[in-house]
Order: sequence, then structure tokens, then C-alpha cells
Amino acid sequence: MQTEDNKAVRWYILLVLAISFTLAGTYKILFPENEKSYFIVLGIVYMFMPLLSAFIVDKLIMKRKSLKSWAMNFNPNKWFLAAWPAVVAFAFFAMAVNTLWPGISFSPTMEGFWNTLAEQLSPEQLEMQKAKTEMIPLPYWLVAIIQGLIAGLTINAVAGFGEESGWRGFMVKEYRNLKFWDAALRIGIVWGIWHAPMILMGHNYPEHNLIGVGMMTVWCILLSPVFLYVRLKSKSVIAASIMHGTLNASAGIPIMYLLGGNDLTIGLTGFSGFFSLLIVIGLIILYDLKFAKKPITNTILAESLD
Repeated sequence: MQTEDNKAVRWYILLVLAISFTLAGTYKILFPENEKSYFIVLGIVYMFMPLLSAFIVDKLIMKRKSLKSWAMNFNPNKWFLAAWPAVVAFAFFAMAVNTLWPGISFSPTMEGFWNTLAEQLSPEQLEMQKAKTEMIPLPYWLVAIIQGLIAGLTINAVAGFGEESGWRGFMVKEYRNLKFWDAALRIGIVWGIWHAPMILMGHNYPEHNLIGVGMMTVWCILLSPVFLYVRLKSKSVIAASIMHGTLNASAGIPIMYLLGGNDLTIGLTGFSGFFSLLIVIGLIILYDLKFAKKPITNTILAESLD
């Protein structure tokens, strides 16, 4: 017999994939050339489909009266720091790990970044962009940190909430009787597959979009326990939204200062980024089991949600 929890989460997975894939398919029909500015708009709208799907399931299908269980609270604690400046620090850590990969090196002059832009801009536009960068009175890495922190706490956090209300709000609630790693895996798989249309259209892995679908799924599976841990410790989907927004805002930092490699090997979503995440996961396990007052990685989610 299907329980209410199973019914809700199955409806949610069906809806979020159906609505999102339909949106992406409609865009591709209307804009087959995939013009950059339109694609950016699609990406923003796409991020709110998990929120829309969760709302439909809760209100229209399950007919629930309250959304309080989504944990949309704004009471910050120390775990909000892990969701904000620590994410920018992770971008620099991942950049350091990237340099260990064969054929990838650190480039303080951002040579790799300029080489990539040279493929997208005319020589005149490229020189204009370089001139603008040279006019900035601060080191560009510092500007990137400031921009990442501001965007991650504001506009990017709003877009991040569009996703996190579904992944770490609705789905965490529905998976409350699952153990931590089981829930993280299930959420990560759905989260990764949900990205498929955007990846196929060139997002994140423009040189390897087919392989990129699998890469993004693995990336989301690895990232899922990190996000889930911060969500449970902070007791707020808002912290997860800030984390999501800050990660998106700082994801370009490693790419700017790396030379060599391709979209499968460099950056946060490349193989090097995978290794960086595995290290972070190991540190979370160590902290949780050895130092945390109330370990949560060896319990069901309900014990952390109460």
C-alpha cells in the first residue's frame, strides 16, 4: 500500500522533471539558436521549477494547509557561515586541488580565462574587456570574493531558494524517515537528472554536453550530503539557499586562474572538483562523528528535524 509520504514524493519527482523538461523543450523550439541572453533567462526561470512543483504537490495534490515544514526560517546560527563565506573558501580550495591534475596549472595572469573569452569575443571586445579589468583598483581575486559574497547573500540566494525549497525543503520533509546518506543519495540523483536539459544545451559542459549529463549527476550526488548537512544543522532551507547562491556566484573563480584542461577536468564541476568535494565530505564525517555534540550522519532525518 502506498503511503502518503511515498505518494507526495513520487508526484513531486514526476512533476518537477515533467514541468522542467517541458520548459526547456519549449525554449529550444522557440529559440533553436540558443542565444546567450535568452539562455540566461531560461536558466533563472528553470531554477524556480522545483519550488513550483513542491507548491503544487503540497497545496493542490496533498491539500496541506501549511508550508512550515519547509523550514523557511531566518534565524541565523554558525552554520550560516558554512553556507556563505566557507563556500567561497571552498572555491579557492578546489582551485588548488585543480592544479594537482596533469596538464593544469595556476595562472596568476588569468591566461586561461582570456583564452576562453578569445573564442567568444572579437579581438576588439576582448581588448576592451581586458582594459576594464585593468582599471579595477583591487586585485581581481578580491573582487571575485566580494562579488561572490554579495551575490550569494542576495539575488543568487533568491534564485537558489527556487531550487532549495524543493530539494532541501520539500524532499527533506518527505524523506524524514530515511537515514542521512540514503536521503542525500536520492535527492542528489533527482537533482542531477533535473539538470539534464540545461547540460544538453551547453551549460557547465559546453564541450562535452552528453558526457556532461552524467558528470552533473555525479556532481549533485557528491554535493548533496554537504548541502543536506548544512540544511539540517542550520535548521533552515534559507541557509541552503544562501549556500547554493554563493556556490553559483563563486564557481567561476577556479576557472579564471587555471590554465589547461577542459570542462571535464577543471572547475568545481570537473573531475578535480569531484576530488575536492570528496575531501569536504570526509571532513564532514570526521567532524560529525568525532566532534559534533549531536551526530546526524548516522541517524534518520527526523531526529534532526525535530
